[in-house]
Amino acid sequence: MSKFINYLKESYTELTKKVTWPTWTKLQSSAMLVLVATIILAVVVFAMDFAFQKLMEAIYSLSL
Repeated sequence: MSKFINYLKESYTELTKKVTWPTWTKLQSSAMLVLVATIILAVVVFAMDFAFQKLMEAIYSLSL
């Protein structure tokens, strides 16, 4: 049990004294970057899905 308590104390010390947390401005810019990247990726996946759907519709219409 003492090892676990020591681990918690060391973790707290590391998180409060040794870790450099980002500023609010850096955090906001990082969040915006993630948001933009997610939107771009969603548009790319949508375009691929749409193109594949049209391709499959074209292939299926040939066999009828």
